Amino acid sequence: MGKRVALVTGASRGIGRAVADTFRSEGVSVITPTRKEMDLSSDSSIDRYIMSLTEPIDILVNNAGVNILSLAEEVTDENIRETLQINLLAALRIIKKVIPLMVHAKHARIVNVSSIWAMVAKPGRLTYSMAKSALCGMTRALAVELAPHGILVNCVAPGYVDTELTKKNNSVADIENIKKTIPLGRLSEPAEIAEVVSFLSSGKNSYITGQTVIADGGFTCL
Repeated sequence: MGKRVALVTGASRGIGRAVADTFRSEGVSVITPTRKEMDLSSDSSIDRYIMSLTEPIDILVNNAGVNILSLAEEVTDENIRETLQINLLAALRIIKKVIPLMVHAKHARIVNVSSIWAMVAKPGRLTYSMAKSALCGMTRALAVELAPHGILVNCVAPGYVDTELTKKNNSVADIENIKKTIPLGRLSEPAEIAEVVSFLSSGKNSYITGQTVIADGGFTCL
């Protein structure tokens, strides 16, 4: 039996890189398209890239995303379109195109990376919360549709993770205050989220589908 093959978007840094590294450590062959190879803002670019793949895909992780902070009265149409396209519509398009490459896999798995902002709210997260909430709903619908093919579809919703994006959107003082609101008292490491993705993508997960697994150190429990 050959290596399992995983396609991971947004793998150049943060959670995506940790997921790719974890898969490789487990003997999975990982495909990590760059933005130049597959531009998620372009439907035609997505189509061309997926059509260029010749090997079966066992695992798909839709991790790439953008979080453009904007209050409701300031949000622009461009902001809305970009956030929904990258975080939601591109993920759906990739799934649609990858399904034919997955139907014969023994343990085909799709994991969409959502966010705690799909469940709770914070000023400035309007479009991001919209997109990530829809991603969770899309996951449930796809889990039902793809179950007859043996394809399990789940979401992981990370809380605050020690990534470049978190540091971009929060000052050092903000992050210290955020830690005080998390029961575990710290941000997650990207590798910790990658372990959750890894389990959901593995043969060890044989019965969990259509779920959103929250990994936030207890933040949403308060």
